[in-house]
Amino acid sequence: MRDVAVIGFAQVISARERERNEVELIIPAVRGALADAGIARSEVDFTISGSCDYLSGGPFTFVSGLDAAGAWPPVKESHVEMDAAWALYEAWVAIQTGDVDSALIYGFGKSSLGDLHEIMTLQTDPYTVAPLWPSMVDLAALQASVFLAATGRSDAELAAVAARSRRAALANPYAVAAEDVAEDALLARPVTHAPLRDADIAPITDGAAAMIIAVRDVAERHCERPAYLRGIEHRVDPQGLGLRDLTTSTSATLAAHAAGVADGPVEVAELHAQFSHEELILREALGLGDDVEVNPSGGALGANPVMATGLIRIGEVATRIRSGAVRRGVAHAAQGPCLQQNLVCVLEADR
Repeated sequence: MRDVAVIGFAQVISARERERNEVELIIPAVRGALADAGIARSEVDFTISGSCDYLSGGPFTFVSGLDAAGAWPPVKESHVEMDAAWALYEAWVAIQTGDVDSALIYGFGKSSLGDLHEIMTLQTDPYTVAPLWPSMVDLAALQASVFLAATGRSDAELAAVAARSRRAALANPYAVAAEDVAEDALLARPVTHAPLRDADIAPITDGAAAMIIAVRDVAERHCERPAYLRGIEHRVDPQGLGLRDLTTSTSATLAAHAAGVADGPVEVAELHAQFSHEELILREALGLGDDVEVNPSGGALGANPVMATGLIRIGEVATRIRSGAVRRGVAHAAQGPCLQQNLVCVLEADR
């Protein structure tokens, strides 16, 4: 296997961006990632993006994103209709084949253009669930209710996750939902989707993120302390909500095992939890102890630019490793209703 590392990362996030379109959001993200890596655009061998046409309401809108990344002279390019974390996975596979040595990955989405919670219903089974048109929040509330009832966990534990995430987000310049709030104060707020409150739900967010990955020799030439991808895997649970146990995440557990999460100490974890109860489920599924710092950036509850949120989780861990703050961490990305699809990535510094 070829050693691959994250050497550059940047994000551009806004709550309900009104001035810039998707291309204008991607441009500073791509330029920022290239500058962070200290690499020229012409030196990047492969370009791949992650997005969702349903957010913008038009066919093949991801093609316009290439205006920001640059498609001339002709480049090797690909796209996934998924969070850009899955674009990272494809780029990693391309590097493993020996076809390319470096890649630019970017993800983007303007969630504010429509009703995000209703749009994501289109991810559900088109025959048995979608015709009922439950929003993504309705389904999350269903999962939260089942989880609390089956495990004996309480609303207070959900509030603890939400309060900690919002406090952590205060130190994140890219967060759109940040406040110094106590758990009791959140519990006093109204329940909007029983048992969830607004603070338990990721905020509507517009934005883009970009990342540069490269093989060892390129990485060490451009980066003083690369964050190496020691393991990466994604697994999928059945789409049918009645075919799986909503109180846990089997696919996340399998992905964590295959990625090697338990093969060493985990100092930090960034989890793609769009609802507070999802963090509790993922902590258990990934086997994270109480000593692991979870979502120090505030996570998706702090900012949730759909189709870039998962890639940002990887970028946040990589940034902490590259800065020397930690040596080994875990990043997680999710897609689909009730944590249907899960990608787990282990990152580590050589020294």
